[in-house]
Amino acid sequence: MAENPWSLGRALRGMFVKPTIDETTWEDLETALLTADFGPEITERLIDELHEKVDRYRTTDPRDLQRMLKETLEEHFAKFDTTLRLTERPAVVLVVGVNGVGKTTTIGKFANYLKRFGRTVVVGAADTFRAAAVDQLATWAERGGATIVRPQHEGQDPASVAYQTIDYAKEHGIEIVLVDTAGRLHTKAGLMDELTKIRRVIEKQAPISEVLLVLDATTGQNGVMQASAFLEHAGVTGLVITKLDGSAKGGFVLAVQERTGIPVKLLGQGEGIGDLTGFTPHVFVSALVD
Repeated sequence: MAENPWSLGRALRGMFVKPTIDETTWEDLETALLTADFGPEITERLIDELHEKVDRYRTTDPRDLQRMLKETLEEHFAKFDTTLRLTERPAVVLVVGVNGVGKTTTIGKFANYLKRFGRTVVVGAADTFRAAAVDQLATWAERGGATIVRPQHEGQDPASVAYQTIDYAKEHGIEIVLVDTAGRLHTKAGLMDELTKIRRVIEKQAPISEVLLVLDATTGQNGVMQASAFLEHAGVTGLVITKLDGSAKGGFVLAVQERTGIPVKLLGQGEGIGDLTGFTPHVFVSALVD
């Protein structure tokens, strides 16, 4: 299998085959963690924790340090519950995020992911502010094997599209509803008011199971700043990290969880319809470090 392009493994491989842990080992490890977008604060914390473990166990073997790094990262990821909560019927998922992060493609990939587990899916095109958004979403929903509920006329109220989508799901016995939302309005307040209205309308028909915020890994910490309004106002329950492929940004996953306190629940690692996976800390850390 080809090496994962965002793996830390390539950067770490040289330092873990040396005969002993020395000062350059720590310098190289710090550089590797920063390059992988863990951020200065988390990098410093990880280095301090690893120093303490190396001293406690009195080891000079770099292979011990590699094992400790994996264990330490898993401990950090284990603080977050990454389980998707989709037990209601229908289970309603609001998908939010600024324009350009890959929200539309993520919805198609998520539909495909759910179909692989035997779930029936309908997508609601409630981003009615961009004419092209509905057509793009329809293309990706079709690729993902999902039905789509479109606006009945141009400029239709997004909340009414969401309402129709839930109605459709109930009428046809569809298990999971994915509702696309606008990524940008003229003002932040307008966008949040719109989301609040969509939530209110949906919750009259069914509970909202998840509010997933899509973030682009390549924008790093800027992505979190862009998404601050969603984090503050949209009741986000989980994060979807896109564009991890080829970016060496694996550390962003931990950085964004630590910074927001919200678990990463899905990872997008490629362009294909099947390139979305659930987030499992052990598997992710192994891919990152080995």
